[in-house]
Amino acid sequence: MASMVVLATTAVPDHLRGALSRWMIEVTPGMFVGTLSAKGRDELWNAASAVVGDGAAVLIHPDDTEQGFSLRTAGERRRRPVDFDGLTLVAMSPKEDPRAAQEPVEEIWPEGW
Repeated sequence: MASMVVLATTAVPDHLRGALSRWMIEVTPGMFVGTLSAKGRDELWNAASAVVGDGAAVLIHPDDTEQGFSLRTAGERRRRPVDFDGLTLVAMSPKEDPRAAQEPVEEIWPEGW
């Protein structure tokens, strides 16, 4: 039985967006919605997650869970799904500080400061 599927993408290759638009409609840039069978959904997700590259993708589809849906992700982003006693919650990773990767700067203060 077919069911509604939402697939949101960020910074993915153009050819992936073109492939997704063959099966789903792009309701806003990077967000695709469609009605797919479970097999079609899984095949589309396998193809999409394989080519996501430096971007990210999130797939949401109905499932027999307490929340009524399941969530799949591909790519690295700050938000990541975490299972908490059967519920899917979203955890935020700490923001990376670009200054942390740099060598520490030695500060020179005039005498008497």
